[in-house]
Amino acid sequence: MTADRPQVVMASANPDKVAEIALLMQDVVDIAPRPPEIPDVVEDADTLEGNARLKAKAIADATGMPAIADDTGLEIDHLDGAPGVYTARFAGEGATYADNVAKTLEVLDGVAMQGRTARFRTVALLRHPNGEELVCHGVVEGHIALEPSGDGGFGYDPIFIPVDGPGGTFAEMDPEAKHAISHRGRAFRALKDAL
Repeated sequence: MTADRPQVVMASANPDKVAEIALLMQDVVDIAPRPPEIPDVVEDADTLEGNARLKAKAIADATGMPAIADDTGLEIDHLDGAPGVYTARFAGEGATYADNVAKTLEVLDGVAMQGRTARFRTVALLRHPNGEELVCHGVVEGHIALEPSGDGGFGYDPIFIPVDGPGGTFAEMDPEAKHAISHRGRAFRALKDAL
């Protein structure tokens, strides 16, 4: 820990998310990993903010330190905003990234590009042990591709084409370009500015 940067504990155990968040927040806080002895938090809130709060509260309570959490949802207009809070388990409990991508393409089979509008929404939440919170949001509009493309990123990145991007999927972009326009990048830059 440096003298001018507070230490916070990462609530997520997802290594892909942790790497992105650590990169985005590196100038403002020193991030400690989530202690392995803390069990997974059941994310049963009906909103992204509620799930982020559950995770941050559990880690802040267990460690006595401020905790950073996030929750992200993919909202597909053709599916009335689904999968939303169920994004990580769209294809079922224990679903892999590939399972979720396959399920998304399956349910959108036959839908033309103009009907495949979607957005990623991220809630970034910093919670102190005393219950004080800072909540920030990030959204990126886009479309669901007809087929996966690219090998970067994680999750739905191979099928999400951001409107603000150069025309390819998130998985086709280098990490710096992706962070500049992504939902998570926007949410955590807002959190960084607020700190």
